[in-house]
Amino acid sequence: MRKSKIRRMKLCNWVVVMAACFFLCSTAACSSSGNQPQDTSAIADLVGEPSDYAQEENWLKIPEITHEVDTFYLYPTSYLDEAENAKPICDIDNEKVQDRARLIYENQATAYEESTNVFAPFYRQSNIYQVAGMSNEELEEYQRNEQRTDVYAALDYYFENYNEGRPFIIAGHSQGSIMTKIVLGEYMQAHPEYYERMVAAYPIGYSITRDWLEDHPYLKFAQGADDTGVIVSWNTEGKGNKGQQNLVVEPNAISINPINWKLDDTYAGFEENLGSRIMNEETGTYEIVQGVADAQVDTERGVVICTAENVEYAPEALFGPESLHSHDYDFYYVNLRENVKARVEAFLKTK
Repeated sequence: MRKSKIRRMKLCNWVVVMAACFFLCSTAACSSSGNQPQDTSAIADLVGEPSDYAQEENWLKIPEITHEVDTFYLYPTSYLDEAENAKPICDIDNEKVQDRARLIYENQATAYEESTNVFAPFYRQSNIYQVAGMSNEELEEYQRNEQRTDVYAALDYYFENYNEGRPFIIAGHSQGSIMTKIVLGEYMQAHPEYYERMVAAYPIGYSITRDWLEDHPYLKFAQGADDTGVIVSWNTEGKGNKGQQNLVVEPNAISINPINWKLDDTYAGFEENLGSRIMNEETGTYEIVQGVADAQVDTERGVVICTAENVEYAPEALFGPESLHSHDYDFYYVNLRENVKARVEAFLKTK
């Protein structure tokens, strides 16, 4: 039955695959005062002039306020220009980038909409072809250019004009998760008054490493399904990626199982998955389908292993022969949606 369902469904809309996978893309975990981020001087080394987030056209989504908690969402790489004279970093009003970002929003950020008000800025992005040969260190450093300037400007405007003191989640995927990681490691340290209201962070599809957490002791990785003030992250691969180079997987990485929310190698079977968001080729619409994906953490590599069949893998040259980078969200869509709800409810009980 599971295989027949998978054959009926197209596992990922190709446009979304191109945009999302082509990336080179306990209750207060930080309650101890010694682990709180220390206020720092203003972040002064930003590159270039920021985009103007007082202009609504620079926002992908400004929602109506219907929930007690917000999500600030950063989409993955949507700038895919292989022209010889293509800019290494796109303009914020690049129409193709914005169109791809809207498609990806529907496939990813809607998982947060049931429990939160989702805000999503457009931001200047790296061209996939500009960063293709970079190491993880080079890539993270490169993202500290106009990309970082825009994300910080969007956060400033969001907190000053939209947030109104509500708790929030920050979430992303791939390039958006690199930006989320930068925000957690610097912006939140400079703004402890915001950080104390963070329900959780979901930098999915890019590695959070033990080394990085040691360098940022005020940050904590999730230990279960409903702890708050924590980082929740995973990278999805097939078994064939073992020992292979994957741009979004760093040494000493940590992943949590997006089905059973455990850090160990306890297997979560297909039947435990609450539902994947899959395109039905016959109707042209997305459906929630059971039995598509399983999950087991490879604790040595720091990734989630999935044995789903009949899948489209991400490009081997960038991610290895069996990367499921483009399925980090859709394979575990309902599980993520319910996990957001659980962490929001846990956080609100403490207030």
